[in-house]
Amino acid sequence: MKTFTTQEDKRKRAEQRIKALKGFYIHLTVYILVNIMISTVSVVGNMSSGDSFIEAFTTFGTFSTAIFWGIGVFFHGAKVFEFNPFFSKEWEERKIKQYLEEDTNEIGKYN
Repeated sequence: MKTFTTQEDKRKRAEQRIKALKGFYIHLTVYILVNIMISTVSVVGNMSSGDSFIEAFTTFGTFSTAIFWGIGVFFHGAKVFEFNPFFSKEWEERKIKQYLEEDTNEIGKYN
């Protein structure tokens, strides 16, 4: 019976990961499509104002939304793919051990 619960838990975790992955891919697709549209409108608008294609294409405003939204997409992907260079599992384990030792030492002071 316990194996069934473990398999059920594994399935739920897998379904949650699939849902998160699907959400990321939807976010990435919307990001690409919307930013193509925004960049196109920006370039065409700048060209109609007298800028050359190169000038219109290389202005910051053309890609500012893509840059800042891209940062958000990056962090969304990092979360989904469990990429965290700063707080790795090893770091978490070291901190847990550290806090357990500190608690043990604290309790030892009063005994």
